[in-house]
Amino acid sequence: MSFIDAIKTCFRKYATFSGRARRPEYWWFALFLFIGSVVLGFIDGALFGTVEVERAPGVYDVEVRSVLGRIFSLATLIPALAVGWRRMHDTGRSGLYLLYPLIVMVGITTFLGFVYGFGPVLSGNIGVLLGNGIGLVLLFAIFVLIISPLLVLWWLTRPTQPHENEWGPVPPKGAR
Repeated sequence: MSFIDAIKTCFRKYATFSGRARRPEYWWFALFLFIGSVVLGFIDGALFGTVEVERAPGVYDVEVRSVLGRIFSLATLIPALAVGWRRMHDTGRSGLYLLYPLIVMVGITTFLGFVYGFGPVLSGNIGVLLGNGIGLVLLFAIFVLIISPLLVLWWLTRPTQPHENEWGPVPPKGAR
């Protein structure tokens, strides 16, 4: 599958989360998204200029007013998720595995909210004991948060399953 064929296929299957996608389809589309973001970032900078943002007292950053880049990202969000979902199917995994890092982030945020809500109750000696346990749980959760995107990336690089799986038949090479 060529670069252009992959882009056409992904936009033709804009919100198709069923079926399978071979590696070239996914990675050519990922390259298209990267190139599109970089090019539109330069165009945004040329057309809309930059703005200085104070991050801390006396510390300024220059940001590009990204209008076209945000429209591009919004327009390609669904096909990017769909092709990733189909790619996971092609490796024999549920498409939900693509959302694994997001699920970990939601879990950590929920846990922190839960712990913060019980903060006044957990004062004194029991709070010290539980605080150590909470710290260990958070340490492990942060480790999982760091590893999870790498694991998803590794899954996306796995070869196509050579046989039919529960998400459909093997897509032909150069499938459109």
